[in-house]
Amino acid sequence: MPPCDLVIHAGDWTFFSKSRKQIDDFNYWLGEQYAPLGRILSPGNHETYLEHDRHLSSLTSNGIMLIEEQLTIRGLKLWASPMTPHSVGSFAVADPEDRARRYAQIPLDTDILITHGPPFGILDCAPGESQHQGCRVLLDAVERLKPKIHVFGHVHQGYGIFETPDTLFVNAALLGPDGDIDRPPIVLSINEL
Repeated sequence: MPPCDLVIHAGDWTFFSKSRKQIDDFNYWLGEQYAPLGRILSPGNHETYLEHDRHLSSLTSNGIMLIEEQLTIRGLKLWASPMTPHSVGSFAVADPEDRARRYAQIPLDTDILITHGPPFGILDCAPGESQHQGCRVLLDAVERLKPKIHVFGHVHQGYGIFETPDTLFVNAALLGPDGDIDRPPIVLSINEL
């Protein structure tokens, strides 16, 4: 990873938390990354160890864990959530009304929104496919909030960047079809924010 001011990780740094060694390896790697403004983490559906015991976030001591909360860094307001609309996996919230209530808590002045899952229809399926895996409720929230940047992952085939007049969408999922990291990290300049 190139040196940068701020690292944002949108989840899935373990394989369903099956190994403490994976968590320790990730934390060690995270600590090696040059990021003077911080390393921001929001878990994904693979981080089962965090779903019921958030005190275990201390296992990733080299980053700042955000779970449905906001953090301000140099005037930029970041808010993160690991929630996905699926009925399985960690942080899954299948009920759309429950997701809507929780997304309604996102502060209106959020500059950078970090979610594990993508919004419906935006970088949420493989190129050329039409089976969208994103969340319609999240899309409604993004359209209401209009964050400058929305970072997510979860749908590995949707890796890339998509820009609208209001928001730069970043699917930063680095895993390829074989489960190996086969894509480079996405690096952005946010000087204009």
